[in-house]
Amino acid sequence: MEPRLSHVIEFVADMDRAVQFYRDTVGLTLKFQSPGWSEFATGETTLALHPASEHRRAGSVELGFGVPDLESFHAAMAQKGVQFPMPPKKQDFGGTLAQFLDSEGAHVSVSG
Repeated sequence: MEPRLSHVIEFVADMDRAVQFYRDTVGLTLKFQSPGWSEFATGETTLALHPASEHRRAGSVELGFGVPDLESFHAAMAQKGVQFPMPPKKQDFGGTLAQFLDSEGAHVSVSG
């Protein structure tokens, strides 16, 4: 089964301001908000907001894919030479997440 685009993650300098913009100005439905992660319902793909950092500047965007079997996906992509700065790793929120680099050097998240 091919990966499905599940999230588009925007890194933001001010979570409250960004949530207000997408909820009140753009008109998206807020699923939930927290200081470290907020999500909007946008159909099959979720718009997520994450605090910007030294490595992810405000306004930058990261794609997030979902796959049925993250370990198999990781092994298959690594065999094809895809680099994973973060191999599959259990996260504090309970899920498992990995990050690979695309052909342009962008970080792409993938979860199982």
